[in-house]
Amino acid sequence: MIDSQALLAVLRRAPVVPVLIVDRVEDAAPLARALVAGGLPALEVTLRTPAALDAIRAMADVPGGVVGAGTILDPAQARDAVAAGAKFLVSPGATPAVLDAALELGVPLLPGVATVSEAMMAREKGYRVMKFFPAGPAGGPNYLKALASPLADVIFCPTGGVTAENARDYLKLPNVVCVGGSWVAPADAVKAGDWSRIEALARDAAAIRP
Repeated sequence: MIDSQALLAVLRRAPVVPVLIVDRVEDAAPLARALVAGGLPALEVTLRTPAALDAIRAMADVPGGVVGAGTILDPAQARDAVAAGAKFLVSPGATPAVLDAALELGVPLLPGVATVSEAMMAREKGYRVMKFFPAGPAGGPNYLKALASPLADVIFCPTGGVTAENARDYLKLPNVVCVGGSWVAPADAVKAGDWSRIEALARDAAAIRP
């Protein structure tokens, strides 16, 4: 059975979920500490680098944080991420295999959808909380606004093209719980170890209100 409330409990902690690409394991813990200190406790580490699983292991020990794994493309990645300590999963799409794997693992999954049919398919599996991706190219706030009535029991976390400038446009929609964004952890700041800058960006993001 899908526990939507468990996922919502994570996503409602802050208006923004940082979408993170971690190249070096040694950056993982200080990055997580900076984001948590800035008020963004839910952390999505994308499985896009060789260091990703070790980064999840390192972030899992950071007090106050809840680490998840993003860019889950298949059941094997889902299993590896959970074994590394991921407390939630995020997928860019919503294949039956990934949806079923999350159910078997008993870990909350935020499945990605970009069309009404994809959302309906995930809904038929029991999912009520979904990632709208890629949010900008797929239609942005106006598209999501149009889905609020026909998909009245579905809540979205838009990701992809979401910025500090347009995040509020999404967050003011009744069917949006939070947004996902990478702007809070710029690659140059991570590379330089500028954790104070990242903490400041996180603090600004945590203060965004509709």
